[in-house]
Amino acid sequence: MGNKKILIADDEVHIVQVVAMKFRNNGFEVVTADNGKEAYNLCCEENPDIIVTDYQMPGMTGIELVEKLRQKPEFADIPVIILTARGFAIEDEQKDKLRITECLGKPFSPKELLVRVESVLEHSTVE
Repeated sequence: MGNKKILIADDEVHIVQVVAMKFRNNGFEVVTADNGKEAYNLCCEENPDIIVTDYQMPGMTGIELVEKLRQKPEFADIPVIILTARGFAIEDEQKDKLRITECLGKPFSPKELLVRVESVLEHSTVE
C-alpha cells in the first residue's frame, strides 16, 4: 500500500496518535486533524486517498464533513470510514446516500482498521 495518503480526523488525541503511528509504520503518508473543519481544509489541500473520521467532533461532525466533501466533484468518490461510538449509529439510508464505505464502532483495534483501509483501497483503485 506504499505511498497512499490517509487523512485521520478525530478529536481524541490518543486515538489519532495510535492510528497515525500504525499507518505510518505500514507505509502510509498520514495527515491528521482534530476537528471536522480542519479535516475539510486538509482534505482540500492534501487530496488524500482515503479518509478515516470520527462521527462526533467539534466544529463539524464526521457526517457533515462527508456531506460537504461529496458536494465537490474531486471528492465524490473518495472512500470514507467513519468511527462511531455505540450511541451514534448511522442509518443505512444515510450511509448509502453519502457513499460511506464503512462504519467501525469504538473501541476498535488499530490493526483491524488497517486491514479494512487496505482492503478498501485495494478494491477502489481506479487507475
